[in-house]
Amino acid sequence: MSHPVQAAEFLQDAAKAKWHDETLWFVRDKRDKISHTIPEWEQLRELASKIKDNVLGNLDIYLEDFERNATKNGIKVHWAKDAEEHNAIVLSILQEKNCKAIVKSKSILTEECHLNPYLEKSGIEVVDTDLGERIVQFLNQPPSHIVLPAIHLKKGEISDLFHEKLHTEKGNDDPTYLTQAARVHLREKFLGAKVAITGVNFGIAETGEFVVCTNEGNADMGVHLADVHIACMGIEKIIPKRQHLSVFLRLLARSATGQSITNYTSHFRSPAAGREMHIILVDNGRTAQLGRETFRNSLKCIRCGACMNTCPIYRRSGGFSYESTVPGPIGSILSPGLDLKKYSTLPFASTLCGSCSDVCPVKINIHEQLYAWRQEITKAQGTSPKSLSMSLGNGIFKSPLAYKISGTLMRAALKTLPDSLIYNPLNTYGKSRDLPELPKESFKDWYKKNRG
Repeated sequence: MSHPVQAAEFLQDAAKAKWHDETLWFVRDKRDKISHTIPEWEQLRELASKIKDNVLGNLDIYLEDFERNATKNGIKVHWAKDAEEHNAIVLSILQEKNCKAIVKSKSILTEECHLNPYLEKSGIEVVDTDLGERIVQFLNQPPSHIVLPAIHLKKGEISDLFHEKLHTEKGNDDPTYLTQAARVHLREKFLGAKVAITGVNFGIAETGEFVVCTNEGNADMGVHLADVHIACMGIEKIIPKRQHLSVFLRLLARSATGQSITNYTSHFRSPAAGREMHIILVDNGRTAQLGRETFRNSLKCIRCGACMNTCPIYRRSGGFSYESTVPGPIGSILSPGLDLKKYSTLPFASTLCGSCSDVCPVKINIHEQLYAWRQEITKAQGTSPKSLSMSLGNGIFKSPLAYKISGTLMRAALKTLPDSLIYNPLNTYGKSRDLPELPKESFKDWYKKNRG
C-alpha cells in the first residue's frame, strides 16, 4: 500500500491523530529548549557532520581498524553482507549455545533484518526488554518511531493490553503502576536468558569498543546476567576515536528526547572472564548507498528521531504509514535505496519545508535528498498520468494564446460542472480541500479594464 492510503487510514481517528501530532511536537519543543542552552550547539553539529564525512570517506579503513582492535580485546567479529547473513550468524551462535530464549534491547538494525520472526520460526523465544518495544511486541506490531516505539498508543490502550498480557488491574492506567508491572514481568526473562542481544550506537575504531545508549538500563541488565552478548551494528555506526564520542553524546539525547544525556551510556570493550562477546558488522545496502553521491550523507544518521518529531507529515500520518523500518524523513531517503518500487511514495510524503534538515544533529540535507529521490523515481516510472498532465501544463504555460484559452474554458467549466464531477475520486487535492473561489475574470482582462 502507498503512504497516502496508509496515512488516510491513520487520520480516520481525528482525535488520536491530533494527539499524536501534539505529543511529538512537545518532544520537538523540548529539543529546542535544551539545544538553546548550549552556546556552541551549531559548532557541535558542524563538527559531528565533518567527523561523519571523514568516516564515510574512509569507511573501509576504520572498519578494518575496528575489527583488528576488537579482536585484540577478545570480541568475536562477524561480517554480514545482508539481513539473511546477519540472522543466520545470530542463529548459529544461539544453536551452538543450545539457547532457546534471548533478551534483546532496542535495535533498529535487528528490526531492519526482521530478526525476531526469523528466530521465532526456529523455536527461540525473543523478548524485547525496552518497555516501548515490549508493548508493540505484545501487539505483534513493529515500532512506529525509532526512539519512541509505542508513541502511537495512549496510556489507556497500554493499560488494557497489560491487563490482558500481565493481568494488571483493569482500568488502572497509572504509568508508574504499569511500569512496575512490566519490570516484574521482565525480571524473570532477564534471569532466565543465556544470551543477550543489543544494538550499537557507536563503534570506536581506535579502541575496538562499542557504546550502547539507553534510558532504562535494560541493555546492561541483559548483558550482565547473560553468558553471551551479541551486538548488532550497521557499518556506518563507526567513529574514528574515543574523543569524538563526546561530540555525538552531547547531540544525541538532546536531539532525541530533550535530555542532556541518556540515563545509561554503556561501553563494551571486552568480555568478562568465562563469557563471550560477539559483534556482527552489517552492510545490508549501506555500501550501495555510500556509492550514491547524492544520497551518501544519509549514512551520517545517528538515529535520534528528531526529523520525525518535527516533520508535519510524520506527525499527522503516523509511523506505520511508511511501512519501513525507519519511518519519517530519514527513512524516506534510506528506504528507496533498498527497494525503489516498494517505497516510491515516501519521498513525496514531505512538504520540503526543510525543518528535518534544520534539526538534524549531523546536518544531513534531508529535504534536498527527498527532492532528489522524487526526480529519480519520476524518471524510473516513465510516462504516467501525472507526467502527462505536467507536460500538458508545460505546453499551456509556454503559449500565451493557449494559456488564455484554457483559462477561459476552465472558468466556464467550473461554473457549470456539478460538484460530484469536480470532487471525484481522481481529484486527490479535493479530498480534504475546497477549490478557491472562482474569479469572475482573468487578471489580464481585469488589468485592461482598470489600468488600460
